[in-house]
Amino acid sequence: MPHTETPGTEAAPKTRLRWWTELPLILLVYACYSAGRLLVRGDVADAVDHGLAILDIEKALFLNAEHPLNRLFTSEPWIGVPADFWYASLHYLVTPAILVWLFRSRAVRYRAARTWLMTSTFIGLIGFTLLPTCPPRLLDASHGFVDTMAQYSSYGWWGGEASAPRGLGGMTNQYAAMPSLHVGWALWCGVMLWRHGGTRTAKAAGVVYPLVTTIVVMGTANHYFLDAVAGAAVMGAGLLLTPFVLRTAQLVRTRLPARFAPAATGSAAAAATAPATASVPAADGAGSANVSGGCQTSAGERFPRQREQRFGAGAEPDPAPSDAGDETPAPAR
Repeated sequence: MPHTETPGTEAAPKTRLRWWTELPLILLVYACYSAGRLLVRGDVADAVDHGLAILDIEKALFLNAEHPLNRLFTSEPWIGVPADFWYASLHYLVTPAILVWLFRSRAVRYRAARTWLMTSTFIGLIGFTLLPTCPPRLLDASHGFVDTMAQYSSYGWWGGEASAPRGLGGMTNQYAAMPSLHVGWALWCGVMLWRHGGTRTAKAAGVVYPLVTTIVVMGTANHYFLDAVAGAAVMGAGLLLTPFVLRTAQLVRTRLPARFAPAATGSAAAAATAPATASVPAADGAGSANVSGGCQTSAGERFPRQREQRFGAGAEPDPAPSDAGDETPAPAR
């Protein structure tokens, strides 16, 4: 099946990608994402109200996938423990791995894919800022949710505070549930595997990975179903904005050097005219120009094949056109 390019991305510049410029860029975006989650904590009461509002909306829509999944995960450790490992680690491993794979083997499509992922991540950060949301596991126990990360914390490196390493829970924002970028990033990985994997196994993984991630985030009580929907919507918005972001980046790369071009052009022009100016013959004392350009000849020296002077003082050849090419000198006037 032929791959269809995202509209607006086919005109992306063909400059060669360098890993030493890509890696700092990706790390910078992830650092902004992590710092934004940490700094924008919001009010806990508002976050709880937003979480309860989401539950009310799901109840009105007859949606309740979180409770049965959470009960299954908490009652069956052979399901709950792998799910906690999945939630705590795979988004840190699979997403960078696919980025590296695209960079190495699908370089033509890498720039658009990377821009899509980064744009969506920034949109998700805006969601965390405007809508701090309490995840199901932090609601009052009367709502029927169990924090599987806390229940199975002895099996892994995480503690009772999200998926952060034990003792470092204070370094993460636990009220950044809406949207679920676990689901959003998994969806991005799935699309990349489906479109560019090339094998049935890769395409199957492209379907299974985001689907299982959606189940895991609900079963571990880290996200509501609508959080997962919002994560997919954020990726859709990022996909639509990617052509605009690529064009803007290209304009910046083109116009910034152009701002310094006039000065550079002026210097180059001055340098180019300098030798010509130096070679302009200076007038001698009698007002005649020195046409030798610094190349002097001794008295009586002739250039090769130069004709002998056949005229006396004051005698000149007739400049009439009829004499052109005639070696016989015209009579003196």
